[in-house]
Amino acid sequence: MKKQFIIVIVIIFVVLTALFYALKTYQPEFRFGTLEAANLIMALLSLISYLMVNKQLESRPQAFIRGVSGASFMKLMVCMVSILVYVLMNRTHIHKPSVFMLFGIYAVYTIVETLFLQKLARQQ
Repeated sequence: MKKQFIIVIVIIFVVLTALFYALKTYQPEFRFGTLEAANLIMALLSLISYLMVNKQLESRPQAFIRGVSGASFMKLMVCMVSILVYVLMNRTHIHKPSVFMLFGIYAVYTIVETLFLQKLARQQ
């Protein structure tokens, strides 16, 4: 199950990178560097939180809810702090669709991680 999750995260990362590159090509006002950095951060956080929750689940099955909630909250806080830094650094040139895409990246990775952890919890 761990290998499947890693493969899915890598596929999502590559697909989102391709999407952001296409946006850079066809809609240059999107912030490619910002979107790609957020994509990388969320992919790494998803992998780390999946491994942490997986480890807790092996020791105590009831830790699933606490682990998933904590991991989602951690990713949300990182996302919000990153957006705050982006807004403070680019006060005059904020591209609002890029900001909404940052929350979309968070949602994609959180949904995939939760689905995999839910399958894993059912198996135990």
